[in-house]
Amino acid sequence: MKHKISIIIPVLNESVTIKDLLFHLIDNASLDSISEIIVVDGGSTDGTENIVKTLDLNIILLNSEKGRAKQMNLGATKAKGSVLYFLHADSFPPNRYDKLIIKEVEKGNKAGCFRMQFDSNHWWLKLASWLTQFSWRACRGGDQSQFITQELFDTIGGYDEDYIIYEDNILINELYVRNEFVVIQDKIKTSARLYKKHGVWKLQYYFWMIYVKRWFGASADELFTYYKKQID
Repeated sequence: MKHKISIIIPVLNESVTIKDLLFHLIDNASLDSISEIIVVDGGSTDGTENIVKTLDLNIILLNSEKGRAKQMNLGATKAKGSVLYFLHADSFPPNRYDKLIIKEVEKGNKAGCFRMQFDSNHWWLKLASWLTQFSWRACRGGDQSQFITQELFDTIGGYDEDYIIYEDNILINELYVRNEFVVIQDKIKTSARLYKKHGVWKLQYYFWMIYVKRWFGASADELFTYYKKQID
């Protein structure tokens, strides 16, 4: 079976990055490996949709209720590829990312991510980036992107739409329970814009608190309430 990848990008007001990302995805892939690129908009008001529409790139644009889990699940229902690749709009995967993913799938690895590098020289973010090379569960997050076979994604039931935030981690938790996760050592470069906005230490503390709260059994609503109060 020849695998093909469906790229799914949930967006909400990403006019600053979406054009560069879409060209990056095309320029850095062997396009015979890509089934389609699906952008799922959750109600942007900054012209993101118009940017996607005006690009002559044959991009599939879908409209969804706000919420990354809902947006990514909708994209998955329209995907034709045997491998789904979920990507944040401010994360740029490495050259020939498609071949790297397919190589892992052909080896029997049904899900995983890339090692990550922040676009920042802050020493803590450089350390956090360095730690993503390891397979430890605590080093995982949605910014590293997520590939998963369509079959496994459907078996798990997709992203849990109860989670407005932390939805990536809920899926990753399930993959770790199943021992279905690999870290590709090539680096995806992701934006540190949220750290720049809130401050590295303050935001890191908030993220740690969300992680700890979930560890001790906090509900999806409790996590979202904390996020809205401290970060959003």
